[in-house]
Amino acid sequence: MDYAFVDGSSIGMTCTCSTDLVSRVELLDEVQVKAINIANGKNLPELPTLMFEFIGTEAYSREQTLIVQNIVLEHNGSDFVFAEEPQAKKELWKIRKEALWACFAMEPTFEAMISDVCVPLSRLAELISISKKEIDASSLVCTVIAHAGDGNFHTLILFDPNQEEQRREAEKLNQFMVYSALSMEGTCTGEHGVGTGKMKSSSYN
Repeated sequence: MDYAFVDGSSIGMTCTCSTDLVSRVELLDEVQVKAINIANGKNLPELPTLMFEFIGTEAYSREQTLIVQNIVLEHNGSDFVFAEEPQAKKELWKIRKEALWACFAMEPTFEAMISDVCVPLSRLAELISISKKEIDASSLVCTVIAHAGDGNFHTLILFDPNQEEQRREAEKLNQFMVYSALSMEGTCTGEHGVGTGKMKSSSYN
């Protein structure tokens, strides 16, 4: 079990419940951070990483930041880094928004199957933990991105479109996460719609 990921998801849930000034909480796994480094020429620590955005007055935001920093430390987090300058903050969120395209820096000729599930916030750590264990055991390159403040998370599963075995493996991983989310009173589609690929799964919601 990936304890760093359990801690990261738990931090996101605790922070969301403890302060009303965290406007965004994003969780990236170590594979996603590696992709970001390759694509952007960065040297970020390749560890599960949480990104927070605080809103409000400067004084109040600083107060909330300290609360969150203490929560992070209580959950074995480290390297709490602040970005206050507008350009630095813009660069951080730009990296996050371009996470999908960063993945192709690792496998430029592959396609990505994107999972999109959501569970009650109290079950997010459990869902990510079992999903992470499953995808880490796979031969495919997979990354995790979670909206850790609202229970929604994605995996980007890279596969060779010319290899039917890899496509089936990607579909198997996606289905594992879909049915795991449904078993936790969640949904098979957190924000990206149903489409034809999830019509069967949506009948269970």
